[in-house]
Amino acid sequence: MSHLSQRPEHAVVGLALPHESAALHVTGTALYTDDLVYRTKDVLHAYPVQVPHAHARITALRTEPALRVPGVVRVLTAADVSGINDAGVKHDEPLFPTEVCFHGHAVCWVLAESLEAARLGAAAVEVEVDPLPSIITLEEAIAAESFQGARPEVRCGDLESGFAAAAHVFTGEIQFADQEHFYLETHAALAHVDEGGQVFVQSSTQHPSETQEIVAHVLGLHNHEVTVQCLRMGGGFGGKEMQPHGFAAIAALGATLTGRPVRLRLNRTQDLTMSGKRHGFHARWRVGFDADGRVLALDATLTSDGGWSLDLSEPVLARALCHVDNLYWIPNARFRGRIAKTNKPSNTAFRGFGGPQGMLVMEDLLGRCAPLLGLDPMELRRRNFYRAGQSTPYGQPVRHPERITDTWDQVVANGEIARRTREIAAFNAEHRHVKRGLAVTGVKFGISFNMTAFNQAGALVLIYKDGSVLINHGGTEMGQGLHTKMLQVAATTLGIPLHKVRLAPTRTDKVPNTSATAASSGADLNGAAVKNACEQLRERLARVAATRLGVDASDIRIADGVARALGPGDAEVAWDDLVRTAYLQRVQLSAAGFYRTEGLHWDAKTMHGSPFKYFAYGSAATEVEVDGFTGAYRVRRVDIVHDVGDSLSPLIDIGQIEGGFVQGAGWLTLEDIRWDTGDGPGRGRLLTQAASTYKLPSFSEMPEVFNVSLLSHAHEDGAVYGSKAVGEPPLMLAFSVREALRQAAAAFGPVGVSVDLGAPATPEAVYWALDAARRAGDAADEFAAGESVPAGA
Repeated sequence: MSHLSQRPEHAVVGLALPHESAALHVTGTALYTDDLVYRTKDVLHAYPVQVPHAHARITALRTEPALRVPGVVRVLTAADVSGINDAGVKHDEPLFPTEVCFHGHAVCWVLAESLEAARLGAAAVEVEVDPLPSIITLEEAIAAESFQGARPEVRCGDLESGFAAAAHVFTGEIQFADQEHFYLETHAALAHVDEGGQVFVQSSTQHPSETQEIVAHVLGLHNHEVTVQCLRMGGGFGGKEMQPHGFAAIAALGATLTGRPVRLRLNRTQDLTMSGKRHGFHARWRVGFDADGRVLALDATLTSDGGWSLDLSEPVLARALCHVDNLYWIPNARFRGRIAKTNKPSNTAFRGFGGPQGMLVMEDLLGRCAPLLGLDPMELRRRNFYRAGQSTPYGQPVRHPERITDTWDQVVANGEIARRTREIAAFNAEHRHVKRGLAVTGVKFGISFNMTAFNQAGALVLIYKDGSVLINHGGTEMGQGLHTKMLQVAATTLGIPLHKVRLAPTRTDKVPNTSATAASSGADLNGAAVKNACEQLRERLARVAATRLGVDASDIRIADGVARALGPGDAEVAWDDLVRTAYLQRVQLSAAGFYRTEGLHWDAKTMHGSPFKYFAYGSAATEVEVDGFTGAYRVRRVDIVHDVGDSLSPLIDIGQIEGGFVQGAGWLTLEDIRWDTGDGPGRGRLLTQAASTYKLPSFSEMPEVFNVSLLSHAHEDGAVYGSKAVGEPPLMLAFSVREALRQAAAAFGPVGVSVDLGAPATPEAVYWALDAARRAGDAADEFAAGESVPAGA
């Protein structure tokens, strides 16, 4: 067992504790970025001037009318930028554009004494444009060959030999929608400048260091002249990894030019129309199976909708290609990717970061091909599971493949799948207009950033002379419980009670050059860095205790707030006394921790290597009931077994599994983003601009029975205290909902019918799928009746 993963007795990690801010959340006293406005004097409010064209060239921009509106102080334009007029890391996102690239693109910003004055000022700005041709849909982009960025490709084996040996070859395609993050807290930033010219930005950001970097280069400053702090976020889900930077830069630019604090907070409609979504994808595939239903070859082309700029589209696509295989060994494969350029907001990171899109291609084709092979979908999936010694198409050996079958078998047993399958068959035979379906699917998700350099983290831990401890780390809290886990890691490593430890807000002047809190790596990276800092401090304190107790430092153990010597006797030193002694002896009581993930290597050009530290596994069984008249459905029961290693905080992890599953079910079944694709003046406009038109999962969509279990005896060597990431992998367990709906739709038709189900599988899509199954049954009946007619009749 590695030093990093070794867990002491009486550890605080592993305890089922509530979220560290739970009481603040439920009482409404938790502070978010925009709450700080009411604690700040003389704040100016920023409001965007959005242009209602999908694509157009700006020919005139007149800001003088806005300045005549009472309360308006200034209008920010490109002329005000002293540094680089760009908010992206690819230098393809002008902060103040000369060309409108999506409907609602902001071309300038109004600053005013009140939000209402800023709104009126924005409405007064006059913008003249020359409309340009626009591309809205993926189909239009593919037809026009409108692509951007790299075109990666993953290869393994001999594709043509694989197809030549196949007993069955099928082709198909699937297109699935993007998804809105719909975090409760919209994008927000509050900036001010101190007497020394230091720019301080409060930002709702998952990546404070990159927000700092973008703000600095827009202002023409060095990074050390900008400090970014993130108190907490009211949700992020990847939507605040890259896209907060431009909003923070607007606030900081306004503050530097006016000398007053500037607040920028998007309302819900602005947030929906100006910020990117999960990438929608189109995939075309060709798959070959042997006579036993084992995959021999798969050729797939994936096209993602990148929107108007690259943002994170390239790494999202790379991860999608690395997750097409999911749980299944594919000996001969070619996965090609490309990024469409469309006139929509730039799509960005979203929980799973391309992994769900890649996996959906595989899960969809297995669901469609199982009936054609005469196999139960569960059996087809199981026959293709990875086994010991096998590697992914990109060359990484699959460690612990037995956990695939472990989670699967536990779900099958815990969910009583055999009994319920029989009951569902009996129910379906008795009910003509209502059918039930039951499906089991699994997940294998790689943990680490695609870019190796991002797999590092820092921490700063301070012990005060009264024995209290303050932690600073580079991760951000968006409700996922990262701070709770970091408190538990620190308390465990130092050997003290949890109440002794406090955590400071994330800010760039405490821990520099941090990576985004993303890729499900927040606890792995920051937990290891916190542990490293605490170990340095514990070793120093052990030497102090050893001197006081007259033993060797290696014989000192600190646990439950007391330092004791091994062996007979009851000599001990209380923590507070020990810290006080160390201070009097001038022992340093602060430490900077650091961690870099070992064992990663990745060639982005050849798309080959071992980009992930480990794989997280899980399985889910979902039962649904579908109404044959409307396609409406309800989720009757969900059973999940998920591998989180040796959990740092079980209550947090179970909550993450539940939330991730529900968010995935929303993407796959409910959340149907619609755009105006007509040729009228509204072309490119987002039609689903509010919760009234964009359907989110609610209590009515919750499973009637929802059982979640953590895989036991799943210690992960080489990860902090043996734990595993939990943020993203559970989202993909929701494939079981869509596959159960496919099974229920198929039950309206003849045995062996293959159902093509839309994505998202809304009630409308389910209705068309079950209607097609019915018509397949009617056609079979007509054919059988025709065959029975005597010759010459």
